[in-house]
Amino acid sequence: MKKFQHGGDIYGVAKKLACKSTDIIDLSSNINFIKPKKNEIKIVDISSYPSYEKLYEIIAKKFSVKPLQIELFNGASSAIFSLFRSLGLKRCVIYSPAYLEYKKASKLFGYKLDKIDRFTCNKTKIKKGSLVVFVNPSTPDGRYYSLEKLMKEWIKKECTILIDESFLQFTKYKSVINYLKSYEKLYILKSFTKIYACAGVRLGTIISSSENIKKLKKYEPMWKLSSFDMAYIKDVLKDKNIETKSRKETDKNRKYLIKSFKKYKFIKKIFKSDANYLLIKLKNLTAPKLQNILLKDKIMIRDCSNFDFLDKRFVRVAIKSKKDLNKFLKALDRI
Repeated sequence: MKKFQHGGDIYGVAKKLACKSTDIIDLSSNINFIKPKKNEIKIVDISSYPSYEKLYEIIAKKFSVKPLQIELFNGASSAIFSLFRSLGLKRCVIYSPAYLEYKKASKLFGYKLDKIDRFTCNKTKIKKGSLVVFVNPSTPDGRYYSLEKLMKEWIKKECTILIDESFLQFTKYKSVINYLKSYEKLYILKSFTKIYACAGVRLGTIISSSENIKKLKKYEPMWKLSSFDMAYIKDVLKDKNIETKSRKETDKNRKYLIKSFKKYKFIKKIFKSDANYLLIKLKNLTAPKLQNILLKDKIMIRDCSNFDFLDKRFVRVAIKSKKDLNKFLKALDRI
């Protein structure tokens, strides 16, 4: 399973270093460092089965769709696996590198997998009727792509399209939700984990036509979210300023980090990013080596060598608070 490993194993690293998890600066996980405003959540009634009706209404209103156009899942990864299973298509095209759960799901459910290198734009021919996956903004580099031209190509080939917009709320760009009015084989994935800084609260949603969602629901259990998860999400969704504040602070700290990186000779390239993380290509230094150096200062970064088309020279660094970034930069100064 190593090739599908993610960042954010803070408890495993704390155990290895014999320290508290709170002592570690986790720059391997791209969770928002700005926390949403939380009210005091009332005591949750757990004596009866949960009802999701109100949550569907709140989320549908947030994304300007109808409640019948969304399905909720126990996290974005759960949504991905459910969609791949229910579609039952033969071929999958992933614009890579991409979130590794897509590759894992395609293999698990027997899809013939094609990968298109986003960095070199290799001309892999997309077969008619394929499932096309595009993460936008992308991961692990964070670049936002204008998809109009690609959407025309995919639609012409009658592809089923899945656009992952898990990090879109960190940008000023618009969703592809408007395409739902003109193309029925479109699915959009939204994650609440990233922007609302709640990796421990699992909620992801797929948005599509009401007919597609109806078919998807056939494969889903009746109860997927706990009353606690639901209460937390309903509460933080009341914070109407979190996205604007997060964009402002993330942009400022990203610029600061990029400027600071330019003095290090072991950094060969900093990739353009619109999200809350940066992809870096190293020179004369490998990702595992840099990871080990930083662990001495209890700092975690993401080794990106298990992403398609990347190798041991690539690392991802999450944008966090100025305080954490300064500790990180101090550790780099000692190299």
